[in-house]
Formats: sequence, structure tokens, C-alpha cells
Amino acid sequence: MSNNAFSSALSNEQKSELPNPFELQDYEIVHKVYLTHFNDDESYDKTILIELVSNIISASSQISATNSNSVLNTQVFSKPDFPDLKRISCQMITTRGTPECVHLTTMWILQRLKGFSWDAKALITLAAFCLEYGEYWHLYRLQSSETTIGNSLKQLNQVVSRTVSYDITDLATFLLEVLRDIIKWSALSALDYNLDEVPSLSEALHEIPLVVYWTLATIVASTGNLVGISEHTLSVYKKKLTEVSKSLKDHLENSQVEIDGMNASGGILAKYDKIKDVVGFLRLVTEEGKGSDQIPSIFIDKSKVKSGIEVFKNNYVLLFISSLDSIGDEISLLNSIYKRLQDNQEPKINDFKKEDFKKEDFKILWIPIVDIWDEKSKEQFRKYKESIKWHVLEYFSELPGKIIIKERLNYSGDPIVSVIDPQGQVMNENAMHIIFEWGFDAFPFRKTDGADIRKRWKWFWNLMRKVDYDIEEKNNKDRYIFIYGGDDTKWIQNFTKAIGSIKKKQNIGDIDFTIEYYQIGKEDPAKIPYFWMGIDGRKQNKACQGKIDCEIQNAVKMLLCLRRDPSGWVLLSKGQHVTLTGHGEPMYQTVADFDKWKNNVADKESFDVAFKEYYHIKLKEISSRVSCAYNSSNVLATISCPNPSCGRVMEVSSVNYMCCHRDDPKSCCN
Repeated sequence: MSNNAFSSALSNEQKSELPNPFELQDYEIVHKVYLTHFNDDESYDKTILIELVSNIISASSQISATNSNSVLNTQVFSKPDFPDLKRISCQMITTRGTPECVHLTTMWILQRLKGFSWDAKALITLAAFCLEYGEYWHLYRLQSSETTIGNSLKQLNQVVSRTVSYDITDLATFLLEVLRDIIKWSALSALDYNLDEVPSLSEALHEIPLVVYWTLATIVASTGNLVGISEHTLSVYKKKLTEVSKSLKDHLENSQVEIDGMNASGGILAKYDKIKDVVGFLRLVTEEGKGSDQIPSIFIDKSKVKSGIEVFKNNYVLLFISSLDSIGDEISLLNSIYKRLQDNQEPKINDFKKEDFKKEDFKILWIPIVDIWDEKSKEQFRKYKESIKWHVLEYFSELPGKIIIKERLNYSGDPIVSVIDPQGQVMNENAMHIIFEWGFDAFPFRKTDGADIRKRWKWFWNLMRKVDYDIEEKNNKDRYIFIYGGDDTKWIQNFTKAIGSIKKKQNIGDIDFTIEYYQIGKEDPAKIPYFWMGIDGRKQNKACQGKIDCEIQNAVKMLLCLRRDPSGWVLLSKGQHVTLTGHGEPMYQTVADFDKWKNNVADKESFDVAFKEYYHIKLKEISSRVSCAYNSSNVLATISCPNPSCGRVMEVSSVNYMCCHRDDPKSCCN
């Protein structure tokens, strides 16, 4: 059956089942698009392709300039090859004239270009459009005196009777502008900036799949109108693309501002390396290069300290850094620490690793970080100041050395207590958690004076807080929490019901435990693609630096692998200590069989240890059904089994291909 006959055979009911992209929510499109994106490892001739596409579109916008004097690009262009570009071009040409069919072709293109980077998807598709678009304008400009073959092609393409409307040429120019923004994002991302320093670059990543989708959809619609087989209202496509690309452009502009600010702060950071004592450290933070007439003042117990920063000379300083938001608990805690430091009746602090720390050598200083010092902020600051007996910095402008606090003390908005020694060196970037857990027993508040902090999953919990601010309430250090998700609704229902049953049985013998569970995207499906993009954003193409970094990279790879599980995935954590990540089916069976292994909880004195042991039993039993899709440009490549209990090299027994577009009964091809 021909394409035309095949498409005509589609029932109205089948066509109506295809989604109209203009009726989809942005997060729904992002989710669909992101599932087509795999490794960015396919190579292509980026520089040459950009120049060729730019030449064609730029020339088409200057119809009167029929004799262009531009220099011909003589570089060899080979990737992607002509057949690949032509397939995409033909697919767009043969797409029927409805938004639903535009969507299906767009997804077909994304699937075909799944191994390419985001900017490559947009560039290659625009290049495929230029095959037809550029040929029309080239033939259009041919003079009657040109070669016989040129005039014959001009007549064969009916160029004289065809008209390319202004909205197509205008849209082509706009598409080139959007493409350059996408490429700019790609170039900035490749520079490997710290996303904590350039957060807008991370925000731009969230817009990229949506911008790429609407770029491709607009190209598909424009191609149909160009050859005259469709009559799409291109203004609605341009309007939508304008909306999503504006958000990307705003993030890129903010990224540049953040990068410029980071570079401007380089001078202060350079001086940081030359600090000789604690006074120099504090002066760099509070006084260096200040652009305000205000003079930073130091107060203690409502009285202004005449000597200012010099009062901390030869002292250790507990530097309390915070905003003005809900810091009552922190102030109360530090008040108790201050009283213990002042209490002469306290037992003498003896040798700590052959170092002698005296309580009287320690002082506490609060440095508030406020973006805008309005009257409300000042009043709130004064109320806190009234309740503080220790030192307070008063300075109602932006701190000159705020970059030091962010860069060297890793301040990101949450209250911290940094410990600075008399030489101006940082003993501990943040002793807050140690103080909360151990109180004054953690004196002198070095990292080694408290329990070792598990850092492996810190990035994950930061991401979870962005997904759901309330996760902290469920993520108590004494509670177990199951975090899970997947595309199989039946598995989700079964697992939720099974874990709810365990929640009702939270004590076995003398062992008590509290179970919480959280399904990603249950309340807001829009969080699902952004959750996975947040994890994907942690991928690194370079060798890991140190043990913790290697563990983070392995954890990221495991989660991305679990995402491919057709049933679902589960993460088990005790507080912020992630103890297990697992595949959907063995996880469900472990939960469902709770009565079979619950007595092991008392034997192991731990719910998670007993859970893990039984999970690995179930995993081995059904290991043949557990797999993750690894992507390679070579289907015969050596690939290790992704099953965590195996890891052996796999053999290729067969390779089957099915076209996700042509073999689809709902195809929109003519």
C-alpha cells in the first residue's frame, strides 16, 4: 500500500487519538521529548552546518540581492550525510496538514536524532528544511540567460507559479535566531561552570527540551506550507515558539550576568589566598572594596565595639551566617553555646589531638545576609539583635565580600556556622549540623569532632527539596522513606498499597521504625521530567575527583539506569542516608512478602538491613527480567550486564528493528 493510500485508510477515530501539541501542557511535552533523548555522542559537522544554514536563510531574506558576492564555503561536509538529511526533509514534506501530524513527525525526528545533542537536533532539522527552502530561492533567482538545466529545473519545480509567503521567510529568520540561542546555551554548558555560581544556566536546561520541540514542530509546519501540501497557520507556531524561547533567552542573559559577576569577584578571591589572620579574613568579607558610605559596625549585647573587627584578633570565630528567615532555633542554640563558652566553672578542655583549645579564645559573630535591606528587614534584624548576647555585624548594604561567603564557606541560603582560626583559615565550613547534633560536646567544632557526614546523596536531597519542599518533614533522620516512580500505573498501585500495609506494622518486638513513602509526580506530574533532568544534570564526562565524587557519579548512573525499568524504580533511605536503590518488580515483591522476613528485622536490629537481604534474594530470582537499556552507536559493542548482581559481558543474540513511525497504524505520512 502506498503512503498516500495507507494514510487515507486511517479512520477519523485513529486520527483523533493523536495529541494536538497546542492542547498539551508544557510538562507533558517535556516528558515526551526527554524520553527520546539519550547519549550526546553522535558527531556532526557543527561549524560547517551552521554556516551553510545561515547563508541560505540570510540570503533568502534579501530577495533583491540576486547576485550574492559571499565566499563559497569549500569545506567538506559529511555528517550527517545527505541521505539522512533527505529522509528528514521528505518526512516533513509528506506530513499531513494538521497539528496532530506535525506532532507525530516531530517526535519521529527526535527519535531519529536521539543520539545527538539538543543543539544538534535543532540544527540538523533546520538544515533538512533548507534543502527544499534553499533550492526554491536558488531557482527563483536564476535569470533567463542561465543554463538550460537551471531553467529546466526552475520550470520543473514550478517556481514561477509558486509563492513563498512572507510568514515563511520571516519564520525562517526567527528560527535561525532561536537556533543561535540554543547553540549559545550549549557553548556555555560546555564550559563546565559551577551551577551554584551560574544557577540560571541550570534553569536554561529546563527550557531546552521544550524550545527544541517547538523549533522542530515549527520547521515541520513551515515545510508543509513551503511545498504547498498544507496550510498551517504559522503565526500560532511562531507565537508558541516565541513564548518558550523568550524564557530561554532570559535565562541566558541572566547566566551572562552571573558569569560576569563571578569574574568580577575574582579579585577578592585572589586576595583571599593572601589572608594572614582572622582580622584580615573578616575585613575582606565586610570592608574590602565597599561601595557604600556606611561603615560596618560590631555590636555585643547592644553595645557598639569601638575597636570594630580588631576585637577578634588572635581568636577563633564561630561565624554565624544566615538570612532573616526563621532563625530563632539557631539563635537559641548559639546562645547556649555562648553561655558555655563564658562559664568559668566548666571543666577544662584537655588535649584534642595534641592541640590546646581554650574556651576563652572563641567568639561568636553573626553576619546577616539580606538581598534588600528595607524597613521591614531592618526591624526584623533589630528584634533578633535584642535577643543576642554575642557579637553582631550591622551593615545595611550588600556585603563587599559576599563572594567569599558563597565560594569559600559554601553558603547557599541556609544558616551555617563556619569556624575560622586565628590565622584566618577555615577549620570547618559549616559546623551547624555538628552543633545541632552534639551541642557543646562538639567543641572546638571541627569536622572531625562530630560524626562523619555522608555526602554521597547530598545532591539528591537538594534536588528532592526542589521537587517538593515538604520532603523534609517526611525525611526525618529517624524515619525510613521509600521514594519511587515509574510509568507502569499497575505497578505503582500495587507498590503503594503494599508499602501502605507495612506502614501499619511499624514495630517488631523491641524494634520500632517509622515508614514514610513518596511517589514522584503523584501530586504534580510536571515534576517528573524536571526530577530526571536534575539527575541527568549531575552526569559528568570527566573522571571523578575523589571517593565521594565517584560515589555520586555511580549513584547518578544507577538512577538513570533504573529509569529504564519498565515496571518502576525505588529508593530506600533512612533519613538522608540512602541505603538501597532497586528495580521495581523485586522491590515490590520484597514489600509484598514483608510477613515472610519481618522477623529478620529484630535479628538484624535494623529494618533496612533485613529489607536489603530479602531484596537481593528476590532480585536473583527474577534477574532475567531485570534490565536497563544501554545506548551505543554500535549494536555489536561490548556491553556489560546492567543487572547489579551480574555485571558480566553480554552476547548479542539478535537485533530487531521496527520503525516507530512508518509501522505505526496512526502514521500521518501521505
